[in-house]
Amino acid sequence: MEFRPGLEEIIAAETKISFLDVENEEIVIRGYDLIKLAETKTYTEAAHLLIEGKLPSQPEKERFEMQLHTQRTLPQELVKILKQLPQTTHPMDALRTGISVLASFDPHLDERTEAANKEKAIKLLAQVPAIIASSHRLLHNQPVVPSHQELSYSANFLYMLTGKQPSELEVEIFDRSLIAYIEHELPNSTFTARVISSTHADLYGALTGAVSSLKGHLHGGANEAVMYMLKEAESPEKYKQLLYQKLANKERIMGFGHRVYMKKMDPRALLMKKALQELSEVRGDTTLLEMCEAGETIMREEKGLYPNLDYYAAPVYYLLGIPIELYTPIFFSARTAGLCAHVIEQHNNNRLYRPRVKYVGERHLQVN
Repeated sequence: MEFRPGLEEIIAAETKISFLDVENEEIVIRGYDLIKLAETKTYTEAAHLLIEGKLPSQPEKERFEMQLHTQRTLPQELVKILKQLPQTTHPMDALRTGISVLASFDPHLDERTEAANKEKAIKLLAQVPAIIASSHRLLHNQPVVPSHQELSYSANFLYMLTGKQPSELEVEIFDRSLIAYIEHELPNSTFTARVISSTHADLYGALTGAVSSLKGHLHGGANEAVMYMLKEAESPEKYKQLLYQKLANKERIMGFGHRVYMKKMDPRALLMKKALQELSEVRGDTTLLEMCEAGETIMREEKGLYPNLDYYAAPVYYLLGIPIELYTPIFFSARTAGLCAHVIEQHNNNRLYRPRVKYVGERHLQVN
């Protein structure tokens, strides 16, 4: 049997959910181009597509959004548990704890039917944003920002994160970013969720494992690292100097390169680059945009690497006023719809994951 480190190019699942068509520069989501979805649809419509298998009609959209709306509020017992977390708790660990505890409040936890899983998915979609925003504020001794009942899904999420009612443009761009992160075939966290759910573990358990996977700095965290690097440099010229210094020291520069997009720019990065241009123009300050473009040129010329989604999502989130340490939790929140779709698909047509190994140790040792 052939061994490929990291399961490189190994087909691990059949799916109708998504596919990365690198040659044609298209991210296929249930037959649709992800970028076109982001440009023409809302996050809740894309989430409906993933979970229900089709884009919603207007009545279906309204019903789906109402289901999300009515389940936004966290159980008070869960909030009490979040209050008990040490202030040193990482936001992703708080999120992992919150999802795990949330399972205890589901009366249908042990049901694996498609209908039951879809109900769980809607509950998670509704409450993961609240767990992220509430736990962050509690860890910083700040009052929790309650859900704003008159705001849309994405507007309310951004409102809970910043404590400020966002503008129409800010909501549109944040919503677009959530769609950009919503689903991406079979990265480590999605594979983790599918492996866990293949044992017939529940949806909450699968997503708890996915949080742990995404916390690892080789998967999540790149958007945060990018923003800290931009803040350190402060100006385009200093940013160029910083990048050249890191290249000379052979340091890894986050926000560039992708296991799948090897020779082309991540199309989601271009989507967020346009969003950064819009926000920069409205604010009358193009410093971050100029820095990012300078870095893009340097990395292309020096290393042949192109920006991934995280590179341009980071400054977009910064201009939206979102705390840097919440960029990766937001990544997970957006990906919740895709993760749930994969778990549902796994449960519907399950085969327990049980790969083999290539043994390279000793043999035939004698026991004295």
